[in-house]
Amino acid sequence: MSVDIKEIFKKIYGNIHTNKEYLIKLDQEFGDGDLGLTMDEGFNAVCDYVQKNEIADKGILFKDISSSFNEAAPSSLGTIISMFFMGMARELKGKTDPTKEEYIYSLQKGLEYLKSKIDTKLGDKTILDSLEPAIVEFNKTKDKIKAYESAKEGMEETKNMISNQGRAKYHGEKTLGHIDGGAYVSYLVFKSISE
Repeated sequence: MSVDIKEIFKKIYGNIHTNKEYLIKLDQEFGDGDLGLTMDEGFNAVCDYVQKNEIADKGILFKDISSSFNEAAPSSLGTIISMFFMGMARELKGKTDPTKEEYIYSLQKGLEYLKSKIDTKLGDKTILDSLEPAIVEFNKTKDKIKAYESAKEGMEETKNMISNQGRAKYHGEKTLGHIDGGAYVSYLVFKSISE
């Protein structure tokens, strides 16, 4: 059974858009408050792109998704997500009808590519704290519900962490008890995949 990329991105954008104000609120606590806007614009651009374009080579498609997101969401998290999509693109190069398993594996390669480009680790209170456990679980079990549960658990766990990246880093222990906005974006993505 082939994977409906158009439908997945439609669901992701729907969940991001519905939670735009909450993402703004999360980001206003220790950031500049634009997270909801940039993620809404980024995923809207990608959703629009995949609806309007039929590209056989999914490597090229995800390279274009990476570029579209980067242009529409000029922010640190926008760059991070764009790099993740670029890592997926490299794995999907030449594939015209990837299987579910190949897409899941491309998520792992996207994560590996991203981690090779950024100086962030688990426990730094970032998107990685939700993204990495979800992708590891997805590759292990091929179960989208378990991946979603791991994303949710990782996101909720950021409440118990002190920020070690970005603007939030300067607030130190004040960030305890607060959810990381990037981790919440990852949670929404895996929620969308699980629906």
